[in-house]
Amino acid sequence: MATIVITSEEDPSLTVVRFQSELSWADAGPEVLAEEVSVLCREAETCIANGQNLELVSLMLTPADLIFPKLSEKDLECIFTVICNLVTKATSLNEELEMAERISVKVCQQPNDKPALRLKILFNLYNLLANPYSKFYVYMKALHLAVGGKVTENIIPSFKKMDSFLKEWNIRTVDQRKLFLTISNVLKENKSMSKDSFNFLTKYLATFSSEDANIMSEAKGEAVRAVMEFVKAPDMFQCDLLDMPAVAQLEQDGNYAWVYQLLKIFLTRRLKAYTDFQAENDTAMTEAGLVFEDCMTKMRLLSLADLGSNESGGIPYAMVANTLMIQDDEVEEWIVKAIAAKLLDCKMDQLNQTVIVSRCSDRLFGPNQWVALRSKLSMWRGNIANVITTIQANKLVEDASQVTAQGVA
Repeated sequence: MATIVITSEEDPSLTVVRFQSELSWADAGPEVLAEEVSVLCREAETCIANGQNLELVSLMLTPADLIFPKLSEKDLECIFTVICNLVTKATSLNEELEMAERISVKVCQQPNDKPALRLKILFNLYNLLANPYSKFYVYMKALHLAVGGKVTENIIPSFKKMDSFLKEWNIRTVDQRKLFLTISNVLKENKSMSKDSFNFLTKYLATFSSEDANIMSEAKGEAVRAVMEFVKAPDMFQCDLLDMPAVAQLEQDGNYAWVYQLLKIFLTRRLKAYTDFQAENDTAMTEAGLVFEDCMTKMRLLSLADLGSNESGGIPYAMVANTLMIQDDEVEEWIVKAIAAKLLDCKMDQLNQTVIVSRCSDRLFGPNQWVALRSKLSMWRGNIANVITTIQANKLVEDASQVTAQGVA
């Protein structure tokens, strides 16, 4: 198998065109081969001479489908390195974008054939681009290629850099929606990344605000999915879904109003409200795949956290047992579970049958929680200022005492 070697004697693009032409027409006979190679090379030379880089890219991409199965990955990477490098010669950001689009579309046409290589080509292309939107476009193509070619493990690590990517791309809200939803769906297939999938799904839903009903309805199915994922997750106890317009629209929907009410119970109510709701909506919840015992477990933990938030001083074991609908001898077991879930920091006063709570997690973190946090921070700031003032005053007294002692001596 031949390998392209770039030399200074010929433009690399012309070398690639000649190589591809010879490979494409190899079975046509010597005369036809020579003629076709000559025609294509002249066309390439014209593009190079006139700076027609967009046309040159199209010319070089034409035989890509034919040569891809015939060449080694090393040869293909060399060819596409030359093709992708042409984006650096674009005369405008729009031309660069169009070149990137043409390359990306061609690379993604057969995602199951050498998918890891195709993804590598797109990443190489991405790093050559100057237009932020071109980068976003190629990244989205890489996402879809990774899914189609079943090589998502090669792109998942990049999700950690998403905040910096978003700052660089500065994309529109509609593009953010596509991005967040695609990433969420990629991560959804990996059970160990369910929380990350949920977080990107939440980001997607958060992009809907003040739109008309038609646009908002796009998110209805994903809003239901987000609520179900939160309710089913055994280790997820806080979310911001309740006040999101994309989720709040479910409250007025004849088919999904119960979903919103269920979310409201999990985020604002206690176990009794859940058991009453379950009795009224058992069929719908079963069809949605919700398991009664799992929901009971989660609601007991959330109810215990709610007790810690709203009951000042010690919480009697009897109150815990009554709220969680458990026997008295099960109270400490559930307190330990809440501590393990990091919902509570507390001590159990077994002598007085009381739980002393020092910290508990909030199920919601909305405007009220921000106000409370601001109040705590202000208090801590004031306390620290008082400590600093006291230290400074004591230092002045100590310094004055040392001066006095030295004068006496």
